[in-house]
Amino acid sequence: MDNSPLQVLTVPTAPYPDQRPGTSGLRKKVFVFQSKRNYLHNFIQSIFSSIDLRDRQGSTVVVGGDGRFFNRAAIEIIVQMAAANGVGRLIIGHHGIMSTPAVSCVIRKYKAIGGIILTASHNPGGPDGDFGIKFNTANGGPAKEDVTNKIFQISRTIEEFAICPGLQVDLTTLGKQAFDLENKFKPFTVEIVDCVESYANLLRNIFDFAALKDLLSGVNHIKIRLDAMHGVVGPYVRRILCEELGCPANSAINCVPREDFGGQHPDPNITYAVDLVDSMRDGQYEFGAAFDGDGDRNMILGKHGFFVSPSDSVAVIADNIFCIPYFQHTGVRGFARSMPTSAALDRVAKATKIELYETPTGWKFFGNLMDAGRLSLCGEESFGTGGDHIREKDGLWAVLAWLSILATRRQSVEEILKDHWLKYGRNYFTRYDYENVDIDAACEMMEDLELMIADKSFVKQRFAVEDKIYQVEKADNFEYTDPVDSTITRNQGLRIIFSDGSRIIYRLSGTGSDGATVRIYIDSYEREHIFEETQVMLAPLATIALKISQLHHRTGRSGPSLIT
Repeated sequence: MDNSPLQVLTVPTAPYPDQRPGTSGLRKKVFVFQSKRNYLHNFIQSIFSSIDLRDRQGSTVVVGGDGRFFNRAAIEIIVQMAAANGVGRLIIGHHGIMSTPAVSCVIRKYKAIGGIILTASHNPGGPDGDFGIKFNTANGGPAKEDVTNKIFQISRTIEEFAICPGLQVDLTTLGKQAFDLENKFKPFTVEIVDCVESYANLLRNIFDFAALKDLLSGVNHIKIRLDAMHGVVGPYVRRILCEELGCPANSAINCVPREDFGGQHPDPNITYAVDLVDSMRDGQYEFGAAFDGDGDRNMILGKHGFFVSPSDSVAVIADNIFCIPYFQHTGVRGFARSMPTSAALDRVAKATKIELYETPTGWKFFGNLMDAGRLSLCGEESFGTGGDHIREKDGLWAVLAWLSILATRRQSVEEILKDHWLKYGRNYFTRYDYENVDIDAACEMMEDLELMIADKSFVKQRFAVEDKIYQVEKADNFEYTDPVDSTITRNQGLRIIFSDGSRIIYRLSGTGSDGATVRIYIDSYEREHIFEETQVMLAPLATIALKISQLHHRTGRSGPSLIT
């Protein structure tokens, strides 16, 4: 056996112009990473080169992925490049799998300089699916824009990368592996860790597990249904909800992570979580939840499939926040939501006199507020909810938060939500997604729309649909000044706000891998008519949104790809 130090090579390469990370990292089709020479190597080198050599030398980096196709192959290259770039230790989830919330937890626990997460979140997997790479910094949260811009600039001029091609790591065996490299004084170590345990221990310190166990397996226990959608959260659900909290094993479905998510779209919404939705209809389960590919998103359902919108979910958690022991100890510093999310949370914040922040889409904005001690609970309309225990949205945390409320109030999901609407009124909310739209057509439409709403004559315009009349009170392109560091983030979505508080928002999304996604968000507050169908109540505003934008004509689309 050859025990000589492993060779470190410097390999020439050529840059690619399209490696700009979006709000959720770099996402492309799998074949892009497989077919373009050194495409993965270039981006990984750009990440490492963005970190000052003094900080990188001997440092700890966490690596994990959602188990999708190309995950293991990518980790092998990342390990070889981390060693060659002076990283001292890698902490990797068993079999290369670790949920995004768990990566954030482990970065913070081990004081790592950052983590590399291999996921395309809720996008499809498999050889014809998507793959993604996201870099999280030392706080455990997504890299801020100055870091991602630096990574992008390096990727545009990269000429070489460092790699240790002879280094082979065993992802299947828990424990430490050490490797001697040429010209290195200390061995490079790789630690394969149980992907669940550190994260589960964090949750034990947040929630009352005894009360949850009584709710789920005690004398008067409720029946629940959890759908991991063949994503990374399956092992977490089995270990925490089934083994520790006593749910029957058959409460959890689709819990084996698969490279193609079982051929399904791992997006926890009414459209894609069909296994869960179907199983909830007959009323045998009182609570249901689904999770996305990397475990940071969640959908909550009540008996008979009663749907809880993500905007309502974070508002209900906020109103019942002291059902969670963690917040009894820490207090509540602030609430926050992304700008497109409905204003349901604002009403709880106003009633409880707790500060409310409205941020651009992207969890990094919440993380900055949390690091400054200003934020405890936050959410996005895109099925993301979380607290300040980590710096990522957290699907399982949201489910345990809801179960904590059920354990305390001993009401059904539907009763809790209807009580909430009676107390605060209801924000009806929907989102229309037009996916894979021609990028030029989408950009031209948004530019023309911005010119229209920027005209002074647009404010005070009245739009009539049937017996409803809406008058424009304000229209702008949302920009955000961070209250912590005063950085300004511009061009975050076109907003039309009407005199009754209703809103229409248009955004181009950056989390897809093909074409452009145009999103229209509609938010309307009602104090009286609170038990109506969402799409019926929002139909007049939807008509106005399409009339103003001429979206169907401009994009050639007759209707949305997805309604949530």
